[in-house]
Amino acid sequence: MPHLDHTSPLPLWAQLHADLSRRLLAGEFIRHFPGEEDLVAAYGVSRGTVRQALARLSEEGLIQRMRGRGTFAIDPDHLDHIFGVGSLAITLRSLGVAESSVVRSQELRPAGPVGETLGVAPGESVVYVERLRLGDGEPLALDRSWLPVSVASGLMEADLTSGSLYAALARHCGVMVTGGSEHVRPAAGSPEERALLGLPADQALFVMERSALAGTDTVEHRQTLLRGDRYELFATWGARTT
Repeated sequence: MPHLDHTSPLPLWAQLHADLSRRLLAGEFIRHFPGEEDLVAAYGVSRGTVRQALARLSEEGLIQRMRGRGTFAIDPDHLDHIFGVGSLAITLRSLGVAESSVVRSQELRPAGPVGETLGVAPGESVVYVERLRLGDGEPLALDRSWLPVSVASGLMEADLTSGSLYAALARHCGVMVTGGSEHVRPAAGSPEERALLGLPADQALFVMERSALAGTDTVEHRQTLLRGDRYELFATWGARTT
């Protein structure tokens, strides 16, 4: 039987959500996703707890709930490949690529200019996480994240060497990222940044600036440097009908 820690300060629904997310990303439920009664019995929790966890999975696009037909897992190949919650980890795993991270920094530091975005005074401390993201051991991206201490103090002791930062935020802090905004621009990058990413001399970087929300609260400012020779951005469009 899957085990949830009833003594943990993390709510049972958040623990259930984290475990089901892990199993979904591993492709465990592609053929069949268990019903509410099955999950109640398997995890020993209430139906309300199950429904709250499933609602979050549905909001994140990991499952689809269809009235009269049940709940279905979304094939990871159909998930957003660049933007959105936990997208890099999901994308690499769905492609059969070994995903990992080198944690370069996991510390408290002054908020500085990003404090305004986070609603924190510039001199106040925030949780700062910097990770070099790898696919099959090859550098793909450099993530720098700033989060309010009131939200993310639990990340200070978390293992961030693999997986999504947002999954860790849910697991260790009980905070669920529900949306946000992003801006992408090209850049040359500093010599140190280019060396870390192993970027060829004739290639540029994409710089992605993100503000992530939990409900209406900004819980993260992130800067991600993406290798220009490993990423492409594309969009679809059509004629307006109204």
